[in-house]
Amino acid sequence: MKSAKGKINTIISRLKKKYPEELRTRLHYKNPWELLVATMLSAQSQDAQVNKVTPALFGKYPNIKDYLDRRPQDLYPYVRTLGLYRNKSKNIIKAAHYIHDNFDSRLPKHMEQLVQIPGVGRKTANVVQGNAFGVTEGIAIDTHCITVANRLFLFNTKNAEKIEKDMMKFVPKKEWVNATHLLIALGRDVCTARRKYCEDCVLNDICPSSTVKKS
Repeated sequence: MKSAKGKINTIISRLKKKYPEELRTRLHYKNPWELLVATMLSAQSQDAQVNKVTPALFGKYPNIKDYLDRRPQDLYPYVRTLGLYRNKSKNIIKAAHYIHDNFDSRLPKHMEQLVQIPGVGRKTANVVQGNAFGVTEGIAIDTHCITVANRLFLFNTKNAEKIEKDMMKFVPKKEWVNATHLLIALGRDVCTARRKYCEDCVLNDICPSSTVKKS
C-alpha cells in the first residue's frame, strides 16, 4: 500500500462490502437506557445471549426509575444465564441511581459524563454514544477488536485504551463507529482469537499477519 491512509480506506471499504449488515450493534434496544443496560450485560457474554434475556428484563423494568427501588437480587432471575450476572446486576442498579441523581433520569451523551456512571467504561460509553446518540468521541474496543487490530495493524498490546488511542490517529473520525462494528464482524467470522481463516478473509492480500502467500 502506498500509505497508511490508503490502507485504512481500503480496509474499511472492503469490510463494508463484506459485512454491510454489521454496521450497527447487534444488541436489541428501544432507547439509550436499554442500550446501556444491554451493553453492560454483554461483557464476557455473546450479544445473542443478551438479546434472549433483555425482552423480559425490559418488559418488567422499562425505565430508569423502575430500578431505583430494586435490589440486585431482583434482576437475577432475568440475567442469571449471563456471566458475571451478580456484579452486572449491582452495577445496573448503581447506574440507575447515578443517572437519576445527577442527570434527572436522562442518560447523558458525552464521554466524560458517561464514564462516571458505575459500571461504564470507555468501550460501553462509545457503544452508547455511537449507536444511541450518533455521537463519536472514540472507538469502542472489545476482545474481537483487540485480536484483529493486533494482527491487522501489528499492535503488540491487549490494552484496549492504548489500541483505541492509536487507532483514532489513523482511522478517519467519520468511520470510528463503523470501525468497531467491522473489526468485530471480521473477528467473529474469520479472524477469531483461536484461529485465523486467512484464505477466506477479504484482507488477506494486505494483512501483514496473513498466512496466504502473496503472488
